[in-house]
Amino acid sequence: MPTADPGVRVSVDPRLVARTRDHLAAFLRALHDAGLSVPATKQRDFHAGIEAVAPSTTGQLYWVGVATIVTSESGHPVFDEVFRRFFGSPEDAVLVVDEPAEAPEEQDGDDDEEEQGSAPAGDEVEDLLVTETSGSGLRAGLGSPELPKRFGRTSASAHAVMREIAAELPRAVPRARSRRHRPGRRRHRVDLRAVYLESRRTQGEIVRLRWRHRPTQPRRVLVLIDVSGSMKQHSPDHLRFAHTVLATCSGAEVFTFGTRLTRVTAALRHRDVDEALDSLAPLVLDADGGTLIGESLTELLADPHVVTMARGALVLVLSDGLERGDCTAMVGAVGRLSRLAHQLTWWSPLACDPAYRPLTRGMAAVVGDLDALAGVRDLETALAQVRSSFSHAPAHHPRRRNHD
Repeated sequence: MPTADPGVRVSVDPRLVARTRDHLAAFLRALHDAGLSVPATKQRDFHAGIEAVAPSTTGQLYWVGVATIVTSESGHPVFDEVFRRFFGSPEDAVLVVDEPAEAPEEQDGDDDEEEQGSAPAGDEVEDLLVTETSGSGLRAGLGSPELPKRFGRTSASAHAVMREIAAELPRAVPRARSRRHRPGRRRHRVDLRAVYLESRRTQGEIVRLRWRHRPTQPRRVLVLIDVSGSMKQHSPDHLRFAHTVLATCSGAEVFTFGTRLTRVTAALRHRDVDEALDSLAPLVLDADGGTLIGESLTELLADPHVVTMARGALVLVLSDGLERGDCTAMVGAVGRLSRLAHQLTWWSPLACDPAYRPLTRGMAAVVGDLDALAGVRDLETALAQVRSSFSHAPAHHPRRRNHD
């Protein structure tokens, strides 16, 4: 079989490249229409995987798509069906080598022991996972480890702090007046219907006035937690705080973000905090990875349901604000979130240092849109901020805004 000369440049028809690009774009749109979420980050990873692998068979293209797009078991059937529609059946997807290796007829006992000892034990596998996800956690990155994140057990002292937070939250969360009037003693509006019905029992005489008022109710709470590598030391306690918020505040929502946005409200509603954190392992696959704050917040605000929930709510962002690359998307998303929310509070572990100033490009650009910027690195500092009703700010004082 003749082989191509490596010194000869192969020309590619630009029309073929354009058709291929259009076909891949149609494939991604079909996945979205079929119910499989393919945000911009996944699309970028998919194209980067194609460039890196340069698949020459349908099976290779199939595994590139699975590795970059499918993040849950429920997504596999949807992906498989759409893939067959666009590229056919990936019959070579299961092939590893051209020919299977011939099994030896006889094996000595020593070989058996050596073969058994070559496979890592359970503890060793866990050590390998820890090695893959380890790092200093001091810089923002761009990659995503795509490995399940395991959180440690909650200590007895942490449980005690969580109980204190739960007791303080009802008083700390801002309140808003209800749109409906209810009977009460506050003299806000005369309850004409109640006065009329009572006067019928006294031959038309008005003996006592009845009143209606608009009672207050807690505002909704939206918690956004940064789980990137630079926050790996703090995200477990931040998730425990979010678990307490969901158990205390009705209608609260929690999202995590690193290189992608993940809604974790349902998983964190489990009564036991440790089981709730364990259930996040198959969901939050970008933990301890890179940081794409702007893209994650932009994706959040693209959901009309989230926009409706954020309007007039307390929005709490737990992040160090170390955005990677261009900060334009982050500035625009934070500005819009600030206009929607009743109060936008940013908790950063870096702000625990009294000498901290928001001098990074991202934080310097968005600090004017925040109602408060405070230092929170664990449950104890979170309790201190809750006791100050989310309003304490460090040395600098961001512009305050009045909301209805």
